[in-house]
Amino acid sequence: MRWNLPARAATLFLAVFAAVPLAHAVDYPSRKPLSLIVPYPAGGASDASARQFGAHIANALKQQVVVENVGGGAGMLGARRVLSSPPDGYTFLHGSPNEVILSPFLNAAAHYKPEDFRLTQPISEATIVLLARADLPVSDVDEFIAYAKRPGARPLTFASVGVGSLYHIMTEYLGRRVGAEFLHVPYRGGAPALQDLIGRQVDFAVLPYQQAMEGMAAQQQLKILTSFSDKLPAPLSRIPLISQSKTIPGFVYTIAGGYYVRQDTPTAEVAALHRAVGYALEQPDLRQRMEAEGRLLLQPMSQQDADAYAAAQIAKYREMIQELGLKPM
Repeated sequence: MRWNLPARAATLFLAVFAAVPLAHAVDYPSRKPLSLIVPYPAGGASDASARQFGAHIANALKQQVVVENVGGGAGMLGARRVLSSPPDGYTFLHGSPNEVILSPFLNAAAHYKPEDFRLTQPISEATIVLLARADLPVSDVDEFIAYAKRPGARPLTFASVGVGSLYHIMTEYLGRRVGAEFLHVPYRGGAPALQDLIGRQVDFAVLPYQQAMEGMAAQQQLKILTSFSDKLPAPLSRIPLISQSKTIPGFVYTIAGGYYVRQDTPTAEVAALHRAVGYALEQPDLRQRMEAEGRLLLQPMSQQDADAYAAAQIAKYREMIQELGLKPM
């Protein structure tokens, strides 16, 4: 069969045009390293988790992943760093409801909304613990509540990762539920909050669990009074569950983590990150380390299920904020 010139040219044009999306997908992420934004200072639980996940994500994508710590504003500054970057998949967030949902709901300075992000893959549900300074005269959560409510007591001071964080809201809600008064002392991340708890600058803290806390408790630097989980990974089985409390057994909370990009990131880049995070979740060594750090790792899910998971999280926290009557500050 002979080709005439116009027909051959048209065929070549169509072939090139059809190949453009594939070439675009193959190009990512070969141009440069990826920036994984941790919205808290180095040394905290989020930072440790991101660095371990980042190594596996880099392996899956065959590209370097550089962890950047952007702390401040209860995670809001790190979230805004992602949203101010180009929507090309090269900058993504090690995020949670703290930064993606609660900050825009409660902080008028956020200037973004939860729907500005897209969750590529949820990764885990982290254990939240109630910690007390070493010399606080309590040994469990029921004694803690009784101590906080004793007649004539001054308000106990508590550390959190920032105003409007889940840990802040949880603690205020706990005080309301049990009739105790607490005084909030916000920090720029979990590491400095923990440091001041050890230094006895605050009375207690509600923070995500870290394995290092076990050693701190063994050295009598702090006390681990309870977890707010209804179940724990096997390595944490010695930590009391809030369900064992006589005072407030139903006060169950965990915090879900995941990897987020800008909502307008192209589908090919979202899909590549989705697969890479899914690959990380399938690594036995990562799963073992994360469970030792108090995280229940989730199974990889489809992008459709990840989108539904994100929507359910937004609805859950919107309802909690409305019940508490909280307004943006």
